[in-house]
Amino acid sequence: MISEAAINNAEWCDAMCRAHGHPGNFGRSAWTNGRRTPLYYPDAVTLSADASVRDVLDGIDRSTPGASVKDSFACLDLTAEGFRPLFEARWIHRPGWLPAPEVAVPADTSWRPVRDAAELAAWAMAWSGGDADEAALFRAELLADPATKVVAGYGADGRITGGAVLTDNWRVTGVSNLFAAEGTDPVEAWAGCLSLVDAGSPVVGYESGDDLPPALAVGFEELGPLRVWLATDA
Repeated sequence: MISEAAINNAEWCDAMCRAHGHPGNFGRSAWTNGRRTPLYYPDAVTLSADASVRDVLDGIDRSTPGASVKDSFACLDLTAEGFRPLFEARWIHRPGWLPAPEVAVPADTSWRPVRDAAELAAWAMAWSGGDADEAALFRAELLADPATKVVAGYGADGRITGGAVLTDNWRVTGVSNLFAAEGTDPVEAWAGCLSLVDAGSPVVGYESGDDLPPALAVGFEELGPLRVWLATDA
């Protein structure tokens, strides 16, 4: 299941890169991008545990600072290649047969897909906490991607209470960029997000630190570690 989660996550990274005009390449062992990827997105993602250092580094741009690699199986050592560990996280999985979480989403909150560029811009500002540069990551081209669904929770006053990105590849649904606005319980945000996942679909993603317990509270289980490496010239 880690392989499925890694492939799904690479597909989301590729969707973000396509929205910025430079998709990556899927190889047998790794997804790589020969151009610098958008902020927070890796230049390579390993897709199998036997991916080698050369599988990931030969396909990325090292000419500008800040290259990063998502080691999906936490088994590479890129230290000798001028990288340092940036953070570690845990892959998570929620079986498709599990019932909906026993978490009550507030009655005055409704969850639905983001429908147009204006709603996406508002979602991105809520996700970024008002940082316009970070919000600019989410371009309207994402809305045309059939595998990508940006979802949001809306309060009775229209305020965005939370959101996430769902990536569906017909095998699993990946959850990324999940957030809860100030005053919203993250567990409620998870429950709202999951209400928009197709029935029966296994759900995958990754979380770390304080963001992990809310996912576990709605039925996710830990699968194993991943590690993100950052070039030391960043």
